[in-house]
Parts: sequence; C-alpha cells; structure tokens
Amino acid sequence: MFKIFIGILVVAFIAVVAFLVIDPNVNPFQTAGNITETTSDKVFTITVEGEVKKTGTYVLSDNATMGDLITAASGETSNTDDLAYFETASLKSGMTYYIAPKYDTSDICNDVPITKVNINKASQESLMSVNGFTASVANSIVSFRVSNGQFMTIEDLLDVYGIGSATYKKVRNYVTLHE
Repeated sequence: MFKIFIGILVVAFIAVVAFLVIDPNVNPFQTAGNITETTSDKVFTITVEGEVKKTGTYVLSDNATMGDLITAASGETSNTDDLAYFETASLKSGMTYYIAPKYDTSDICNDVPITKVNINKASQESLMSVNGFTASVANSIVSFRVSNGQFMTIEDLLDVYGIGSATYKKVRNYVTLHE
C-alpha cells in the first residue's frame, strides 16, 4: 500500500512539473482570488496550402491579412493566381487557406490558364459552368453574396448552404474573387 501511495505522489509531482514546463506562467500555489490575466498581443495559427513557396502552419497576429500569411509562407509561386485572393482579406484563427494555381498543376507543359468564374460577379448560369456547382448551389452563392457582401476568401464558400468540404475542394481551382 505504501508503494502505491509513493507511486501516486511521484506521478503527481511529474505532472505538476510537466505543466509548469508547458506553461511557465502558471503558478501552482496561486489562489483563485489572486489570479491575474496577462495581456499580450493576441496571436493565432493559420495554415496555408497551394501556390506558396512554403506551405504549412504559421503563427500570426490577430489582425493578420492574406498578404501577411503569404509573406510568412515565403511568398507566392510563379503559378499563383492573384485573382483568387485579396491581400487585404482578414484571416480567422485555425483556418486553412488555399492559394489557387493559375495553370493546371497536373500538366507541367500547360501554358493555357485554367478557365475560372468570378464568384463575386458571376450570374447563377455562369456559376453553374463550374463542375461541382448545381443550380441550387449557384443560387445559394448568389443569395449569400447579396446578403453578406462579396466573398473575401475562397474559403468563404464553406459558409454557403450546400457547399461542404468535398465541393469546396472540387471547385477551389476554378473560381476567382476579382478581375
């Protein structure tokens, strides 16, 4: 019984030390009435994929823009479609943003740009030319745009009724945000 008690104490001590290493701002002897919140610049993590030089997850300030994210990812590639993002678009913590290509990445010799539709200006009929947008989804995009204003990122499509992750991934190379 004594060995079990000593074992529990050792494990508890190791857990406290581990938590102190993980967050050195935690004081295990602080009472609830003495807790003070430290304020510092808020930061959050954002992931970027697609046509940037270094895809991955980056820690940025809470007021970061798409331009800041692309800069953190060492810039865009030569195949970046600059019509598929706004540099001034505000970013949300924990999101994954995609920078679309201008040319089809599966064909190295392709010098003809991908045919794309501007989701901020296109009519319902034009939106339906994108493989993956049905009539109801195209109508939802137009309704969403009227109610909420223009799309600032391609990921805003995920907020449209009828567009899930699979549809988003299918269409993200075939849409732009501006001309």
